[in-house]
Amino acid sequence: MEESAKKNPWNKTNQWSEELDLLKSIIAKTELVEMIKWGGPVYTLNGKNLIGVGGFKSYVGIWFWNGVFLKDENKILVNANEGVTRGLRQWRFETKDDIEKNEKLILQYINEAIANEKAGLAIKPEKKAAIVSELLQAALDKDANLAKAFAAFSPYKQREFLEYIETAKREETKISRLEKIRPMILENIGLNDKYK
Repeated sequence: MEESAKKNPWNKTNQWSEELDLLKSIIAKTELVEMIKWGGPVYTLNGKNLIGVGGFKSYVGIWFWNGVFLKDENKILVNANEGVTRGLRQWRFETKDDIEKNEKLILQYINEAIANEKAGLAIKPEKKAAIVSELLQAALDKDANLAKAFAAFSPYKQREFLEYIETAKREETKISRLEKIRPMILENIGLNDKYK
């Protein structure tokens, strides 16, 4: 296996080593710091993910985590998962020549991404709506020990319990789920702790 493919598991077909090395050499001209995340190179600024590179079956690409904020006057960037991906945008290359002839433009896009990061432009995660369980709240109101034990859980683990109860369609199922988690709460065992 070639050295470049070893360093980049995102080079899925091991056919893009020269192209990836070229992209990396272009990125090296910026202030970004290369890190390995999720098994591949990610370039960061002050610890924030800015861009990544990888090779796939029919293209090698560079993606911008907050690419949605790039001007993209040349209409080069694509949303790889329309309707799902909010901020990420990709620039795909099919040949080494594509990369070489666009080096100045690639640097322009990267520098714009850096400027956007410094300006604080970023997609913020959506806040999840609060889940209310009248059934669990009634149980907490009746049992001080249960309420104290529930309050000791992190908001994330509290939400898991609430979702578990409230995703049941029938009232009987909600009640049986409450009875199932009552001892877990009292013993300080999170709903999904056994999977962690």
